[in-house]
Amino acid sequence: MSRPVTLTLNPAFRVAPVRRRTFGAFVEHLGRCVYTGIHEPDHPSADEQGFRTDVLELTRELGVSSVRYPGGNFVSGYRWEDGVGPVEDRPVRHDLAWHSSDPNTVGLDEFMAWAKKAEVEPMYAVNLGTRGVQEALDVLEYANAPAGTALSDQRAANGHPEPYKISMWCLGNEMDGPWQIGHKNAEEYARVATEAARAMRMEDPDLELIACGSSSSQMPTFGAWENTVLTEAYEFVDMISAHAYYSEKDDDQASFLASADDMDYFIDSVVATADHVRAKLKSDKRIMISFDEWNVWYQHRAESRPPSGDDWPVAPVLLEDIYSAQDAVVFGNLLISLLRHSDRVASASLAQLVNVIAPIMTEPGGRAWKQTTFHPFALTSRHAKGEVLQVNVEAPSFENPRFGTSSSADSVATWDEESGSLSVFVVNRDAAGALDLGVDLSAFGDLELVEALTLHHEDPYAANSADAPDTVSPRENTTVSLEDGRLSGELPAISWSIIRLARAAA
Repeated sequence: MSRPVTLTLNPAFRVAPVRRRTFGAFVEHLGRCVYTGIHEPDHPSADEQGFRTDVLELTRELGVSSVRYPGGNFVSGYRWEDGVGPVEDRPVRHDLAWHSSDPNTVGLDEFMAWAKKAEVEPMYAVNLGTRGVQEALDVLEYANAPAGTALSDQRAANGHPEPYKISMWCLGNEMDGPWQIGHKNAEEYARVATEAARAMRMEDPDLELIACGSSSSQMPTFGAWENTVLTEAYEFVDMISAHAYYSEKDDDQASFLASADDMDYFIDSVVATADHVRAKLKSDKRIMISFDEWNVWYQHRAESRPPSGDDWPVAPVLLEDIYSAQDAVVFGNLLISLLRHSDRVASASLAQLVNVIAPIMTEPGGRAWKQTTFHPFALTSRHAKGEVLQVNVEAPSFENPRFGTSSSADSVATWDEESGSLSVFVVNRDAAGALDLGVDLSAFGDLELVEALTLHHEDPYAANSADAPDTVSPRENTTVSLEDGRLSGELPAISWSIIRLARAAA
């Protein structure tokens, strides 16, 4: 029985320009993300600074635009000055957030060197957990001040005479969470974030500052937190953060496949709250969202439990989820949600980049390989260009315990008028069977089909490994065709697809 899905789009109906910062990622001093992830001096591929060049190549292939650093929960107990100066003089510290030890071999200077090689923009988070305003001012001076001050001269003495000019700064991390070192209620956090933001702007008024929003839409303070924080900090910050992780729980596959419904709700709710505060304050300024932690993460699995007791290892195996084909489809759908909200989501950071709930995995001393989630991110980053278009989706629906009724398909499209490139991203997130795609593209003029790729596996729980890195990867979808301005094709059950078209040659 045919199950049609119809997409309606037109180049005149635009959401916003595609934002390159949508394709950010996250490097935290957690598990093996830094040590044996981006940095492993004894690895055969290591460069003169100890960075794994195989990971650098994959990072560039992934299409990462910015990277948030150094945390995460880690930052709420971090002393940035431990990570600068001669490596042999740096102290080893206990990281309370992940019950690990950090030798501080990699710090701000090393991260900035890596970011330059990876061709990514840095996003730096300051410690507003155990520290505060002075910490923020000191690390800002060290990073950005021209030579001639105590801390900028220290940076120069450490071999980095030129300012780093870091633009994006996170004012702490997940301060709404009781698990957070230095956890604060909304009023307490609003005060310290406002004080830090005001002081940092005295140093540099052009910084882009990000206040902590809610750690998930399920937090009991969600909505009220954003209202309180923005009421206090509105004129001093540019963005408020959103964090969300999704996983299949209690064998509830259907709700997991519909996870993007929650991301849509999350973003729409934060926008509504921010705009309420804007009206209340009679401000001309519009607050944007930094969705600077998002991913699929199986927090209930054993690999997410940190060490305990007297065990404080360096770079333990932590949060090393192995992703399935189904995970990659949900992941690709989350990217669709982020793009769809490009009018208000100004930045996003996939958490994380290497080994820790990551698209890139490494073996210490050995291979690096791509998880299933690598592919939707890389292809979307590479081909989402120009303007994000509104896409109306008419599709069957499926029932699920969490959201009730969800559409079997979801989609977004981007249109680069100058080059005549159209990219359509579409998921079949229904386990019931294939969908028959139909799209009228006559409004775009004479187009030709460039490529149709689908990520799908008959076993939705199939995964990649170092020995079989291509078990789940995008394949050509030979059912897709374009005839007389109408695009058609078959979308297998639980699949993610990209369909690329271009203005026909004259």
